[in-house]
Amino acid sequence: MNSIVGGILCGGYGKRLWPLTNVLPKVLLEISNGYTIMDRQLNQLKNVGIKDVYLLAGYLYEKIKERYGEEWNGLRIHYFVEEEPGGTLYAINNLLGNVESDFYLIMNGDIVTDINLLKMLKNADENTVSMAVTRLKSPYGIVNISESKIIGFEEKPELPYYINAGIYVISKKLKDRFLAFKSGDVEKLVFPLLAKEGLLKYYFEKDVLWYSVDSHKDLETVRSEFLNREDMPWGFVKTIVLTEKYMVQRVYIMEDFSTPTYVHREKDESLHVISGKGRVLLDDKEIQVKEGDVLRIRPGQKHSITALENLTLMEYSTSHPTDRIVVL
Repeated sequence: MNSIVGGILCGGYGKRLWPLTNVLPKVLLEISNGYTIMDRQLNQLKNVGIKDVYLLAGYLYEKIKERYGEEWNGLRIHYFVEEEPGGTLYAINNLLGNVESDFYLIMNGDIVTDINLLKMLKNADENTVSMAVTRLKSPYGIVNISESKIIGFEEKPELPYYINAGIYVISKKLKDRFLAFKSGDVEKLVFPLLAKEGLLKYYFEKDVLWYSVDSHKDLETVRSEFLNREDMPWGFVKTIVLTEKYMVQRVYIMEDFSTPTYVHREKDESLHVISGKGRVLLDDKEIQVKEGDVLRIRPGQKHSITALENLTLMEYSTSHPTDRIVVL
């Protein structure tokens, strides 16, 4: 079995987020109550089976170490600390040059995304470096014109270009390509050379959440997205409506992941598939579901959901949390 370690680039100053980053490194900014950017990234790495994570730190690293120590939530935490900023390549080489592993899964520390890291790892190979990419979203609304008239508007559409999503899988076979340089930006020095030689592949998922937290506006956007949202090892649950009588939640399950097995004591639950494909195990019956399908689950029926593609559901159920229990 191939060995994999994780790395998080977290040494930057985050100047565009001052004054928040005067006292905290960017990765310790909260995206919801008590839940930091780095909490989320560490959990994501843990959820794909990684045991050792290396924090490639610098600015205010003491604050990071104070929070996570040498063990956090079942992960072993290690630190490589830059005394002076040497660029992303210097930080990555601290990991590649000092830790032996078959693969290195490295993330930019300011990325908040639902990209399926397990699937990205499965698509990686020892002969190429893999880079996650995402569609470029316009920071502005678009004006559509024809001849001399404005014919419509689009609010911040996706553009027909791709950008680096800040997640990389590097194999030990190719780490010397990085170690050939001592410092600088990996995006300018190594990736262009790998691309020229056909050694850089991409990983892309359509319609998946991705943000780079570079400004106060970015942070507020992410916090809005995570309002009433709870991350799970298999995806997330976001509460849309909650009253005394009923609850509506958006459920997202990543491809090849499954929910636990649940059962309702007294109330019905209805599942409406918004996008993707999945498999519902209902008692001892297996049901294939796809976009548009609606499935009713009655009290006492054991059920779990597996995503065959990234799967988004709307779940309508009782608002009493004690009515739904996990079946061990």
